Order: sequence, then C-alpha cells, then structure tokens
Amino acid sequence: MKRRCAWLAAALATPRQVVWVGKGVSAESCPKSLITAQSTAWLEEHEVWRRLGSPELNGLTARQVEAFLLLEGELLKELNHGQA
Repeated sequence: MKRRCAWLAAALATPRQVVWVGKGVSAESCPKSLITAQSTAWLEEHEVWRRLGSPELNGLTARQVEAFLLLEGELLKELNHGQA
C-alpha cells in the first residue's frame, strides 16, 4: 500500500503522500493505476498518426484532437529537454 494504488480501496484510505515525482509532476497514488483503456488507445492512435506524417485532423473527434495536441506538447517538452 506504499504506492496507494487507485484500484485498492484500502490503499486510498491511507494518508495522502507523494508517491511519484517526475519533471514537475507528482502523484499521490500510483500513476499506473490511473491509466485507462481510452488513454492507452489515444497513445496508440497518436503513434500511428505521427508515423503517417501527422495527416490532417479533420477526420478526428474533438477529444482525439485534444489528446493528440496534448501528447504533441508533452513530446516536444521531452525532446527539448534531451529526454526521449
């Protein structure tokens, strides 16, 4: 219960504390337990979108566009700080 995994109700009943930190982001529960099937799908779709040369966004839903833009921004931050 040290990492306060979100799928364990008993873990979330423990006192809040930071269990993960990275590049200005922190979490009070294990980040892995917060990844949903939809967020995994967006990561996979984003990778395909990039490999196809970032085709137009017209065929995507607003949520996909928002996810892709967020992922692009985070990728650029990683690349600009020498960590990929």
